[in-house]
Amino acid sequence: MRLPALLLVPACAALLLTACGGGGGAGGTSPDASPVSSPVTTPTAPPMTQRDAVRLASQATFGATEPLIAQMRTQSAAAWVQAQVNLPASSRYTSGGGTAIHTDTSGVGYCDQPAHQSDTCWRDWYSGQPLLWDFYRNAVNQPDQLRQRVAWALQQITVVSNLEVQGTYGLRRYHNALLDNALGNYRDVLRAVALSPVMGDYLNGVNNDKAAPNENFARELLQLFSLGTCLLNADGSLKGGRCTATYDNAAVRAYAYALTGWTYPAGGASKWGCWPKGANCTFYDGEMVPLPALHDTTARTLLAGGSVPVNSTPAQALDAVLDSLMAHPNLAPFIGRQLIQALVRSNPSPAYVGRVSAAFTAGRFTNAGVSFGAGKPGDLAATVAAVLLDAEARGDSSPGSTGGRLREPALMMASVLRALNGRTDGDALGWWWGETLRQHVFRPPSVFNFYPPDYPVAGTSLQGSAFGIHNANTALERLNFLTYLLNWGGSKPATNVPNAVGTQVVLDSFDADAADAAKLVDRLSLLAHGEPLPDGPRAKVLEAVQWWTDKTDAKTWQRNRVATAAYLVFAAPQFQIVR
Repeated sequence: MRLPALLLVPACAALLLTACGGGGGAGGTSPDASPVSSPVTTPTAPPMTQRDAVRLASQATFGATEPLIAQMRTQSAAAWVQAQVNLPASSRYTSGGGTAIHTDTSGVGYCDQPAHQSDTCWRDWYSGQPLLWDFYRNAVNQPDQLRQRVAWALQQITVVSNLEVQGTYGLRRYHNALLDNALGNYRDVLRAVALSPVMGDYLNGVNNDKAAPNENFARELLQLFSLGTCLLNADGSLKGGRCTATYDNAAVRAYAYALTGWTYPAGGASKWGCWPKGANCTFYDGEMVPLPALHDTTARTLLAGGSVPVNSTPAQALDAVLDSLMAHPNLAPFIGRQLIQALVRSNPSPAYVGRVSAAFTAGRFTNAGVSFGAGKPGDLAATVAAVLLDAEARGDSSPGSTGGRLREPALMMASVLRALNGRTDGDALGWWWGETLRQHVFRPPSVFNFYPPDYPVAGTSLQGSAFGIHNANTALERLNFLTYLLNWGGSKPATNVPNAVGTQVVLDSFDADAADAAKLVDRLSLLAHGEPLPDGPRAKVLEAVQWWTDKTDAKTWQRNRVATAAYLVFAAPQFQIVR
């Protein structure tokens, strides 16, 4: 099949965020130069337009589909977000092995035992690959899209990695906890993270030495999971206009001492017994349990006026830690800004961050007569609604040159599959395409994730997190991924993957429009971008699509038209950059 080069069209998506201009809508001024007005709150908000429905789908789901957009266009953005918040969770991680790797007392490695030796033992019992199958299957197929997108954002804030922690059942439990709490309260997220034995292993918090505690978890809890390193105003700007440290090393040590006294949940076993004396053996099926003998009972001073009293229990000290974090003024802007960056745009204005921060602090948000949240600080339903329904997230008035975000590889792959009626078991999207595009889900290279949220876009003053893994090679690999789906036929089901379906798109529904190239291209553009391509690129795409006729290929010219149009539309910057 001949796929004409569209490097004329997607070149700016392959390089810089700023090169794409205003994304086809009315290009507004930089939101930093002129504060955006408060979101509309009239109770009779009109149904979404095609453009805004596709935009919201790109922000709040794993990608637009024609049925989803048709359904979204019957209601306002606020009504759709409310329906998603109220939707029962349908996505779970279920695949992979169980607890046997940590209950075996033979003294021989689980996969080295004759009964378990196979080419897939490590994959199924120790790795994150079974979870990756579930991740992409759920992303492409399940209806609770907003919960999944927020859990994906939380997964990149409260990072654990299969590169360091091996135990499929434990990783499964950790990420199910993020799904469970994705639209709940951030205090519960932090509690689940602090008590996770997987996190305990990853950042050395489990069985910590009360006399000289390891500081890893305490440091990342403060730096990455809650407060950040610089004191912030409520709008995310630096307090006093310069970076003043949020905490010092004495504070880190105080938190490390306070968080001692936890061991693995009961149930693990080892031929050599458990260490240290009195602690439980490695086991990930449950929350860590208190072990007072390992807990420091000295009074400790925490941030935001918090303290741990003398002779505290591990549970009391943990509550004091969480209370201090929830009371700290940095928490709302620090987490709120990262949620904006994960869902909507990489460079939000201070006013936008301030409005989201206010929703986080109040635990309540109202838009178009629809209320979100239970009124308790840290409410994620209220915070996420504030992120998605803000004036800077809706409409074409504010994108300008700083609007939008680069669609990261996991979202790009899932979005193309969803739009083109695809199916996947996820298997090809890990060790193959995940590695190629530098985002192998569940295997981030460090606790700092695949990229930092404030990664600088080269040659600009802007931030763009996904640009941390974007370069000339990965830009071309994005195009190769489209070729893989549309030209190579994707992947057929593998015999060693449970319930395998492979990874393929299904283009049949688009064949009916193949005879009318303009209709076909516009249909795909409306789905991928929410609007037709600009006139110049559209003409080039039509020229490439119309090359296929019954004279160039008598049998398959219609399908080749569909594949060519899809390749060019989804390679375009209007898709690669979400605006």
